[in-house]
Formats: sequence, C-alpha cells, structure tokens
Amino acid sequence: MQVYLPIGEISVNIFVLLGIGGGIGFLSGLFGVGGGFLLTPLLIFIGIPPAVAVGTGANQIVASSISGVLAHFKRGTVDVKMGVMLLIGGILGSGVGVWLFTLLRAQGQVDLVIKLTYVFFLGAIGLLMFIESVGALVRTKRRATPKRRTHNALTGLPFKMRFRRSLLYISALLPLGVGFVVGILTAIMGVGGGFIMVPAMIYLLGMPTAVVVGTSLFQIIFVTTNVTVLQAINNFAVDIPLALLLLVGGVIGAQFGSRASTKMNGEQLRVLLALMVLGVCFKIALELTLPPADIYVLGTMK
Repeated sequence: MQVYLPIGEISVNIFVLLGIGGGIGFLSGLFGVGGGFLLTPLLIFIGIPPAVAVGTGANQIVASSISGVLAHFKRGTVDVKMGVMLLIGGILGSGVGVWLFTLLRAQGQVDLVIKLTYVFFLGAIGLLMFIESVGALVRTKRRATPKRRTHNALTGLPFKMRFRRSLLYISALLPLGVGFVVGILTAIMGVGGGFIMVPAMIYLLGMPTAVVVGTSLFQIIFVTTNVTVLQAINNFAVDIPLALLLLVGGVIGAQFGSRASTKMNGEQLRVLLALMVLGVCFKIALELTLPPADIYVLGTMK
C-alpha cells in the first residue's frame, strides 16, 4: 500500500512508515531519547528530502515522547523541576536553531550541513558513551568501587538550585546551557536531542540514570513541539500524512519500550544506545563518501 506525501513529493509504503514509527517509539521509551537521531536518517534513506525529514521528524518525536513520559510519571522517575530548567534553555535554543536552518536552506547548504552535523555529533558522543559504559560494566563485574565524583569548575557556577528528585545542588546555568545547545540541534537535525541530552544529564549534570530517561522525555515534548510549529511556519517542511503515520507507530512502540527499560540496568542501556548511535553515524558517513548512483539530476532552480 503506497501513500503519496505532498510535501515530500514521493510515494512510500504505509507499513514501512508504521514500522519506522513503531521502532522509534520503542527506542524513545527504552532509552529516554526522542529517537530523531535514527528517525531522520531512516527517512532520508527511504527517499524523503532531508529538509522534510527534519521538519516532520520533530513532530513524530512529540507523540512518542508523550507516550513514554506518561509511563515514567507513573513510576515517579521524572524530575519536573530539572525538566523545566532544561525546557527554558531548549525553547530559546530551538528558536535560534530554526533561524539558522532557514538561513542555510536559503543558501542551498542545509542538506549537507544536516548530514555533516549528524556524523560529527553521533561519532563523538557514541564513542565516548561506548567507552564509558563498557568501563562501567567491567567495574560492575569486578565489583569495584566506583570513583567518587570530583569537583570541577562547573560546580562553582552561581545561581545554585536544589533538585530533590535528582539529589543535586547545582547551578541553574548548567541545565539552561545544556537545554539551549540541544534546542539548536533539535531544529537543525530534526532530533529530540536525547542522544546528547541523556549523556549530558548523566555525565555533566550528574543525575541518576533512573531519573534521566523520564526527565529527558519531559523536556523533549515541549522543545520538539516548538520546533515543529516554527518549521511549519518558516520553512513549510512538515508533511502531515507522513507525520500521522509515524505518530501512530510511535505511540504504540513507546509503551513497549518503557516496559522493557525496567528490565535492564543503566550500564546495559547506555552500551546499547552507544552502539546504535555509532551504527547510524557509520551509515551516514558512508553515504557522504561513496559516489552517488546518479551523478547528474535534472531539476528546476528555485
């Protein structure tokens, strides 16, 4: 069964889109990520234009994140206060990101920038997460005592706040800054930012892994909603039929993912997430380096 996507200007099998949406929703509930780091490349791989994949991908992330965060709210694993601070920074950053996206699209460079940004961030973060997570697993098997967290320059920042759910007393500037950076990437890459947000919350903010997943999803909901609206208004890059099909699959998949997350420990989840991030990075890098099947494409100048 084929469905024509008016904004993407391509026909795609309905069940392929439902399957992609379901898989992304499952990852959302399992890892606490919006899944956009995988969704946007998958849409590009099946022929969706990168700009449309970014704009529409942010819309689907909203649905899967809502479904996942409801399950985490029931278990009490959402730090709302921390989520609000991340959200404020994310809203500001997403506004800046959409402005940059519009500027790059006007210059005709947005497709290349999207792919290069994916390769850089996915490669760096995936590698760091994999090394740290494997080390944590080894220490767990040896029953070694984990190293105590040391103080650094970030702990001395002003405007400190107490986040009781996360058992933290840190500067509010830290979550605001993390949210701002993730907001920019959400707009440019069409991601929820969870693949950056989750490591930052664990390693930079020092949050417990059990609270990170639900809090990340809470923040992702509002930032991606803001990005979707801005992308639709400024760039007309949101394909409604595509978004609806991905949404249906995402809501269902997120429920299964949130249940599966309770059966795995934090180190195992981080290793799996790191391997997925590195896999997507390798695929995109391969697409950029291999010569295209069609060297010349006929089209009209816009």
